[in-house]
Amino acid sequence: MIDPRGPRFAAAVTTVVMVVVLLTGSGWLALAQAAVFGLTAARPRLGPYGLIYRGLLAPRLGPPAELEPLAPFRFAQTVGFVFATVATLGYLLGSPVTGAVAAGFALAAAFLNAAFGLCLGCEMYLAYRRLAGRPLAARVPVA
Repeated sequence: MIDPRGPRFAAAVTTVVMVVVLLTGSGWLALAQAAVFGLTAARPRLGPYGLIYRGLLAPRLGPPAELEPLAPFRFAQTVGFVFATVATLGYLLGSPVTGAVAAGFALAAAFLNAAFGLCLGCEMYLAYRRLAGRPLAARVPVA
């Protein structure tokens, strides 16, 4: 279980990064963001944005009111990795339209999570679990 404020912080940072990617067309920055997504999907406790959140912000906040399961977050990071990788390939291999479209999708998803707490990848994962007949609670109150 994870504090949902951490992924929202990470989404806010990702939003800024993806805006810069779109403004500059930097495939190298898209690659850096893809690496962040990949590392965070594989090892959530080692994700750089999560480390910043846990080290600098979480100690200044009260405990979370609810927790979220880790699996939807990991799935969302994997989806972000795919979009950031496509953006990287688009920009670095000479297809800036492909790069911009993929970066735009990553930006939209990150912004929705940062601004409204709507994690599209998480919702996709939870919908899949419901369709598979193995529903998973989206949030659990902290006792």
